[in-house]
Amino acid sequence: MGQQDFSKSLSKKDVIALAFGAMIGWGWVVLAGQWIQAAGSLGAMLAFMLGGVMVVFVGLVYSELTCAMPQVGGEHVFAFRGIGTGASFIATWAIILGYVSVVAFEAVALPTVIEYLVPNYKMGYLWTISGYDVYLTWVLVGMMGTIFVGYINYLGVQPVAFMQSVFTALIAIVGILFMGGALFNGSTELMDPLFIDGSKGIFAVLVMTPLMFVGFNVIPQAVEEINLPYNEIGKVLILSVVMAVAWYVLIIWGVGRSLTPAQMANSTLSTADAMTAVFRTDWGGKILVLGGIGGILTSWNAFYVGGSRAIYAMAKSKMLPGFLGQLHPKYKTPTNAIILIGIVSCFAPLLGRPMLVWLVDAGGLAIVVAYLLVSIAFVSLRKNEPDMPRPFKVNSGMFVGYTSIVLSIGFLILFLPGMPAALVWPYEWIMVGGWAALGAIFYYKAKKDYGQDAAHKYMTNSLDTLIGKKGESKI
Repeated sequence: MGQQDFSKSLSKKDVIALAFGAMIGWGWVVLAGQWIQAAGSLGAMLAFMLGGVMVVFVGLVYSELTCAMPQVGGEHVFAFRGIGTGASFIATWAIILGYVSVVAFEAVALPTVIEYLVPNYKMGYLWTISGYDVYLTWVLVGMMGTIFVGYINYLGVQPVAFMQSVFTALIAIVGILFMGGALFNGSTELMDPLFIDGSKGIFAVLVMTPLMFVGFNVIPQAVEEINLPYNEIGKVLILSVVMAVAWYVLIIWGVGRSLTPAQMANSTLSTADAMTAVFRTDWGGKILVLGGIGGILTSWNAFYVGGSRAIYAMAKSKMLPGFLGQLHPKYKTPTNAIILIGIVSCFAPLLGRPMLVWLVDAGGLAIVVAYLLVSIAFVSLRKNEPDMPRPFKVNSGMFVGYTSIVLSIGFLILFLPGMPAALVWPYEWIMVGGWAALGAIFYYKAKKDYGQDAAHKYMTNSLDTLIGKKGESKI
C-alpha cells in the first residue's frame, strides 16, 4: 500500500518501546484503586490475567498475519484478505475508535494528573458534566498536550521512536521502584478483601482490560516502518503483550499491599498515593506521577501512530476521503490523518473527567469487534490459503484462531445490556452508535465517489503484488 513511501527506521528496541509503552499508558495510575474496589485485590488481578489470556491468543493471531502481510493498515489488510471489503471497513473503523479513544483518554488524563502536582490550578469555570466541574485551565492543558504529541508525530517516525524510548525507560524505572517498595514496606493484610461482589466484580474489571491492553496492534499498523526480519516482528509483538500483562498484575498487587479500602475510596490517583504510603514521603507519590506522565506520553504517542496509519490505509484503499491518504514529502508521515486525530481529541477535555470511563468502555467494545474480525480472518486464511508464506507461523493455528474467536465473542457479550459490565446508557452507547453511523456515511460515500468495486480492486492488486497471486513469497 505504499511500502516505498515510509521511512523504514524502527529498530527492535523502538518496536518494544512502541508496543509496551502503548499498552501501559496512564490507566495503571488513575484506575488501579477502582479496579480493586470493584473486584477486590485478587479479583482485580484475576480479571487482568483473564484479559491477558485473550490478548495473548489475539496477539498470536496478529503476529502471524502481520508477518504474512506486512503492509500498513493491520486489521484493514487482514480482514480484507480473509473475509472481504465490508469486514475490512468495519474492523478498521472499529480499531480507529479504539485508538482515538486512547488519544482522547490521555487528553483527559494529563490535566487530571496535573491536579496532583499543582493543586487548585483549575480556573475559569465552564460547566458541569455528570457532577464534574469543567474549568478552562484544565481543558487547555489537555488540548496543549494533544497538540504537542501530534506535532512530534507530524515530524516523523524517528522523533516518535526517540520520545517513546525515553519515556518507556522512565516508566520502567518508576514501576520497579514502586514494586520494590510494596514488596518490602507493604502488607499482605491490606489486600483484604481478596474478592468483592464475586463474578460481577471480576466482570466489571475484565471489561476494561481490552482498552488497557490495546497497543500491541500498533505494530502491524507501522510494519512498513520497522527494520526487522518479519519473523522477529511476530516475536516482539508477543513479548510486548506478556510484558504488559505482568505489569498490570504487579501494579494491582502493589496498590493492594499499600492502601486500605478507605484510602483507595478517597484517592483520585491511588497508585501515586500507594507510592507515598510505602516510601512514607510525599515525594514518592510525585515521582510515581512523573512515571505516569511518561505513560500518558508513550500511549498518546503510540496511538497517534496507530490511528493515523489506519486512517491512511483506509484512505489509500478508497474507503475514506483521499486527502487523508497523503504522506508528507519530507517527514514521510500521514500528516492529514494526524491532524484529524488531534482535532477530534482536543474536544475530549471539554467533557471533563467522566470521559475517562466512557472512553475506556466505548473504546473497549470497538477494539473487541476488531479482534473478533481479525480472528475470523485468521481462521479463514488458514483454511483457504494454507500455502500463503508465513514467516512467523503459530503452532496449533486452528486451535489458537478458534480460541481467539470464542474469547472475543465472550468479551463482546460482557458489553451488552443486562450484563454485569454493560455499557452505560446513554453516554457510552451514544459514542458507539455515533461512530458507527459516521462510518456508514463514509463507507457509502466512498462507494459513490470511487465506484462500487474500487476498494476491492485496489486491495486485491496491492496484496497480490505483496504476497503473489499463487502464494509465492515476495517478501
